[in-house]
Amino acid sequence: MQLEFVPVEEFYFALTLAVRTLEDLEAPGLAQQVRSCLEKECGQPSTVASASQNTFNYVFRVQGVDNSPAKQLIVSVADWQDKLRLSSDYGWTLDEERKPIRTEKFKQRAEFSQDLRSYLHNWLQVAL
Repeated sequence: MQLEFVPVEEFYFALTLAVRTLEDLEAPGLAQQVRSCLEKECGQPSTVASASQNTFNYVFRVQGVDNSPAKQLIVSVADWQDKLRLSSDYGWTLDEERKPIRTEKFKQRAEFSQDLRSYLHNWLQVAL
């Protein structure tokens, strides 16, 4: 797995309607710690959020993970109500009407989420 940061200028073109929450991680200060690490690694978040329940969102294209039949794989790392929220379109795709539908990989979302947590832990050196 390799994450490629999506800057704010490309955010609209990268995010899909199929991105869904993988899990919310709750530990005191975790969201702010991850935000600080991502700011050092990537700079400005992919989106500028101004609401108190959501202050940052870093979006990444994922390389090296099969999400077929979807053409790409997106991961979002954000805060939501003082929790760290991991989201992705893994196991989802859009149909002809651009409505999200589950794929065969949907049942592997928990495993993908664990792989993502491990990747973030190793990259950012933050216990998730």
